[in-house]
Amino acid sequence: MSDLSLAGAFAAARAEDRAALVPYVTAGHPTPAATAQILTGIADDGADVIELGIPFSDPLADGPTIQRSSFEAIAQGVDLRWTLDALAAFRARRDTPVVLFTYLNPVLRHGLDRFLADAADAGAQGVLLTDLPVGADPGLEGRINASPLDLIRLVAPTTKPQRVREIAAAARGFLYYVSRTGVTGARQELASGLAAEVEEVRRMTEVPVAVGFGISTPEQAATVARVADGVVVGSALVDALQTDGVEGGRRFVRALRKAVEGARRA
Repeated sequence: MSDLSLAGAFAAARAEDRAALVPYVTAGHPTPAATAQILTGIADDGADVIELGIPFSDPLADGPTIQRSSFEAIAQGVDLRWTLDALAAFRARRDTPVVLFTYLNPVLRHGLDRFLADAADAGAQGVLLTDLPVGADPGLEGRINASPLDLIRLVAPTTKPQRVREIAAAARGFLYYVSRTGVTGARQELASGLAAEVEEVRRMTEVPVAVGFGISTPEQAATVARVADGVVVGSALVDALQTDGVEGGRRFVRALRKAVEGARRA
């Protein structure tokens, strides 16, 4: 059994002189029945960490692709409890660390302390709450930090340096750097100046820095892998699963892993 922690996953990738690959998938998409195959498949095909999205009816940080995947999953009966059950089933088969990607509303509706206990029991290593910025609710943040889950923090290109330092000081697991302003979604090009921005953030934190939002191709993944500790790919993978099914999504993850592995040797 490997180190079931986010720190362990990033350390293992660093030992191989590469960035960690962090694919995102929406639980229950494109169908609930496919989720088990998708999770085990992308774990086997090179994911170092998996972001598992909990479908939510008002996903404001997400672009059209992930919004659509959430709505389709909800229409098929998928919710937070279903997602945790799917995670528990996955954890019985694979040990790839998992970060739950969600919003505060479903967590509070479930009950925060109950959610933290249930998520840990299901086998999650972290949680990313897109609408809980550092300092927004110290009491709530403290309860999460007292749990076994790493609370993943977000930094944007518009975040001021002093605020980056505040966020970096609170970061656990890894720091998620949003590669561009706006919502999630595939992009034709990466933002100019990304390398310098990531390097500046890396100087301010002791945890790994993973870059996401808009990484759409293996070539873009390789570019990011040269400057970041991790590469997060979401909308492009969700699109591949929607269009080409489980096998198409797995092929895409294999291509991403190959690109990430070769990035620093190029």
